[in-house]
Amino acid sequence: MSIATDFSAFDELAMAQALRLAHEAIGLSDPNPRVGCVIAGEGWQAQGFTQPAGEAHAEVMALRAAQEAGHDPRGATAYVTLEPCAHHGRTPPCCDALVEAGLARVVVAVGDPNPLVAGQGLSRLRAAGIRVEVGLMADQARELNIGFFSRQIRQRPWVRMKIAASLDGRTALANGVSQWITGEAARADGHAWRKRAGAVLTGIGTLLEDDPRLDVRLVPTARQPLRVLIDSRLEAPVEAKLLAPPGQVLIYAAVPNEEREAALRGAGAEVAFFSDRRGKVELADMLADLGARGINELHVEAGNKLNGSLLKAGLVDELLVYLAPKLLGVGREMAAFGPLLTLADAMELEFRDIEPVGRDLRILARAPGRGEF
Repeated sequence: MSIATDFSAFDELAMAQALRLAHEAIGLSDPNPRVGCVIAGEGWQAQGFTQPAGEAHAEVMALRAAQEAGHDPRGATAYVTLEPCAHHGRTPPCCDALVEAGLARVVVAVGDPNPLVAGQGLSRLRAAGIRVEVGLMADQARELNIGFFSRQIRQRPWVRMKIAASLDGRTALANGVSQWITGEAARADGHAWRKRAGAVLTGIGTLLEDDPRLDVRLVPTARQPLRVLIDSRLEAPVEAKLLAPPGQVLIYAAVPNEEREAALRGAGAEVAFFSDRRGKVELADMLADLGARGINELHVEAGNKLNGSLLKAGLVDELLVYLAPKLLGVGREMAAFGPLLTLADAMELEFRDIEPVGRDLRILARAPGRGEF
């Protein structure tokens, strides 16, 4: 795939707008990637972003907008945040739509990692005589779809672990009380990250202690993420808030119990079994199964034990930590693992972003090398 580097100021403005449009597909397009498209002609622009799965992609939406406004796309330039698709899925190939529209140039931020596309869209555009340039704002486009890249390349979701803690690293008092350590702004921001995910995960310990809903309530969304529970022995009560609408629920178990399984299925949950040798849910197999189900990003909101298990297994890609300006002293830790014998054994992370959210601090930290697809 050839990479172009000589882009104009207008190219950069148009692609930045395409990226803003792609953000509009968060909470809407899964399992498809979030894509934005701007088509620019002489004195006019048209734009679009990916619609829900089975509906129009960004390029088609932009072409429709041009047509509805009376603009002729022949000879125009399209700016697209991801390589136009080249295969028949639930919709026809977007590269064919661009060819048929008579575009002269297509600027693409980043190639599509899907093996059904993977350069074929670019090749078909070039074969039709369209000038194709790739690489403008590639890092931003890849980050926006980091879960899609993870699922296509690693066959598992991007795992983001959310933690709300005090400045001294406590997620709850010693007696388990945790509501609320962080403020309203941080909680709303956390729901925005839930909205971004295809699924939200917790463990049976958190369910029995806190009875969370794990849905998206504090920000608008067109789609509720799949709610996932790790419940090795099927101990979840059928009246748990997690099992109530809206959205779907998936329970991963390890030890069969026909009576409990029937009760939970009767309450609307799907139950799947992935057992390791200790009678616990095999976490790596669970992630592979979620990938096969089309989950791009997995948002974890769990207790210190499950957090520790996921971290020890090396399955966490990113930590989303909200730190409140308060000290709790004795209390529950962020993740239960160790004790370590030397500092050299510490889990190393890299800060990606640090930003105030209300009166709290949001930290995004990533395992080294993760996301370098």
